[in-house]
Amino acid sequence: MPGMDISASGSSRTVLVTGAGTGIGRATARAFAAQGAQVVAVGRRGEPLARTAAGCERITPLPADITAEGEPERIVRSVTEAYGRLDVLVNNAAIVHSGALGTLTPRLITAQLQTNLVAPVLLSQAALPPLEASGGVIVNVSTSVGQRAWPGSSVYAATKTALELLTRSWAVELAPRGVRVVAVAPGAVDTPIGEHQGLTPERMAAVRRWQLEHTPLGRIGRPEEVAWAITRLAEPAASFVTGVVLPVDGGAVVA
Repeated sequence: MPGMDISASGSSRTVLVTGAGTGIGRATARAFAAQGAQVVAVGRRGEPLARTAAGCERITPLPADITAEGEPERIVRSVTEAYGRLDVLVNNAAIVHSGALGTLTPRLITAQLQTNLVAPVLLSQAALPPLEASGGVIVNVSTSVGQRAWPGSSVYAATKTALELLTRSWAVELAPRGVRVVAVAPGAVDTPIGEHQGLTPERMAAVRRWQLEHTPLGRIGRPEEVAWAITRLAEPAASFVTGVVLPVDGGAVVA
């Protein structure tokens, strides 16, 4: 808005979070709102977004398919028209389709590439002008397994590894324009991602056992713990931090 102090923090910030209907996205939207920010929560389905916003007037649900043509521009335009600025973009939305090489189909490959990689690129591009105006931050949500082998989910891991490279590249590219770019890499976190993959309860239990065996801290993380890292990296006090990919994984990457 005209005359707004673009260096302000906390209650004057506007934050856009994708994949905000469940899990890490929901926790992140609520964490920013608790800090006093205005949060626009984006997701494909209205009902989960409504639950994210329930009881919090600072969260505005915005149902949208970030992979649809023209949607990145529409989303950013909706945010800036409503609040006059954009300070933080959290690229959190992602999908997983497991499958070993030899079983992958073009549809499953393309869906992951579109949601996990192409959409964050186009949304970040659309958001660049208001982020530059506010000296803002892009936070990409990767995965700790993107730094290791992940047999059976190689396409998903590849999209997240690519997102980390984008984080480092954009950090250098956008530094002269005053925009920071950072990422968090969650490990095993208690989210509905297994259900969204269509895993049976038995298969999900087996995955959790494997995750626990490979997590030195010996437990599954909470979405709120990842949200803590996202909000801290995005706050003005972190103004000298850019290009970093922060694991939030109970030590899984270094084990």
